Amino acid sequence: MSTVKLDVLSDPICPWCYIGKTNLEKALAAVQDHPFVIEWHPFQLNPEMPAEGMDRRAYLENKFGGKDGAVRAYAPVVEHAEKAGITINLDAIKRTPNTLNAHRLIHWAGIESKQNAVVDALFQAYFVDGKDIGDIATLADIGAAAGMERDVLENLLNGDSDTDTIRDRDNHSRKMGVTSVPTFIVANQHAVPGAQPPELWAQVIKDITDQLEAAEK
Repeated sequence: MSTVKLDVLSDPICPWCYIGKTNLEKALAAVQDHPFVIEWHPFQLNPEMPAEGMDRRAYLENKFGGKDGAVRAYAPVVEHAEKAGITINLDAIKRTPNTLNAHRLIHWAGIESKQNAVVDALFQAYFVDGKDIGDIATLADIGAAAGMERDVLENLLNGDSDTDTIRDRDNHSRKMGVTSVPTFIVANQHAVPGAQPPELWAQVIKDITDQLEAAEK
């Protein structure tokens, strides 16, 4: 069967991206074969974030006007995470990082066909373990656990390799009209925004598979 590109615009500090990835993977796991070739693309929720990140409490107060506003904003996140069967441990998160370096790591992981493992590990590190995924040593550890060369990663992360590439790709997505993540783009044509349920993805997979099989007859 032919393949179809599925481009995913995401940020590793976006809880809806974590939920959306989980829901997609549930649908993929439920079929014997699926047509998708998946690539992850950068989209920073906070492109103006200081390089060292911010204290989490200060960030939430600035963004939501205080703890009560943050609790209201994250209530649906917690609800949908539970439905998806994943843990989002908000109390463990002490810093909100600048994700530029995390996106560089994802980019390099793609070159080595290790993107999915690295994206998974970044979500786990941030939302479950409360790690600072803006920290270079933490990112190098994540890459190494996925089979990448830790020393090489640490050297790259301490420099500015591909920084402009990540920013340019992020800006390109915004110019194309992307305003939030996750955004899934099917076959370079159809945008599927948000953390859609597995049932929707199951239907998308079926429709595409049927079209591909019909075209090959």
